[in-house]
Amino acid sequence: MISVAGTSIAITGGGSGIGEATARHFAAAGARVTIMGRRADKVNEVAASIGASCCSVVGDVCEPEDRARLIAAAVKHGGGLHTLVNNAGNMLRKPIGSWTSDDLASIFSSNVTAAMLLTQEALTHLDASHGAVIFVSSVYTVRAYPGAAPYAATKGAIETLVKVLAAELGPRHIRVNAVRPGAVLTEINQRAGVFSDEQAAARLAGMANHHALGRIGTSEEVAEAIHFAAYSPWVTGTVVDIDGGLGLGITV
Repeated sequence: MISVAGTSIAITGGGSGIGEATARHFAAAGARVTIMGRRADKVNEVAASIGASCCSVVGDVCEPEDRARLIAAAVKHGGGLHTLVNNAGNMLRKPIGSWTSDDLASIFSSNVTAAMLLTQEALTHLDASHGAVIFVSSVYTVRAYPGAAPYAATKGAIETLVKVLAAELGPRHIRVNAVRPGAVLTEINQRAGVFSDEQAAARLAGMANHHALGRIGTSEEVAEAIHFAAYSPWVTGTVVDIDGGLGLGITV
């Protein structure tokens, strides 16, 4: 695999969950990490706790000016840009019959459109480094959970996007992959107001026996999969399952 040491990595949604774990993982491996998140207290606290190898940007990936600021900060902090991790996203759980056009526009903006435009913003620098783009998908693309169609549709779009961009950017020596996590305790449902912290933890604990390995995963394990997807030089157009076997459909 390509060495992480000395590379520059930009991560969206870096204030908690998978984004935070990915920032810590790559910083520990010697990378220069730049994280962005909307919650100033969260994203700044993560960067401060990691230390000088991590720079924070407070911003919303849906805003053009904030996307430009993230890429500029990553290039300045890391001396270029080698890897972009499109991790930021939101959850929408509503059954058919209750959707609005604003609901759907919002979830696609945060989960798909913003990541596409941020990738475009980073393209010149990824060309220079022959870098990589990583998207974060979800087991919702292979398991059908009623009431989650809007969220699942965004992740299905991401997986299609990965293949098309990998084909388009391959001749420019830019690799594009995604990871597909199973049940991992993050704050996405809580931020959406779907569950409280306690409810989210209890719900995921109850899903342990739906995984072939008998337990839910950790954000750190997803970070390891992102490392593989980003720094394997002959891997592109791939969605890496990191789900403990949840996608196999076990319902014991």
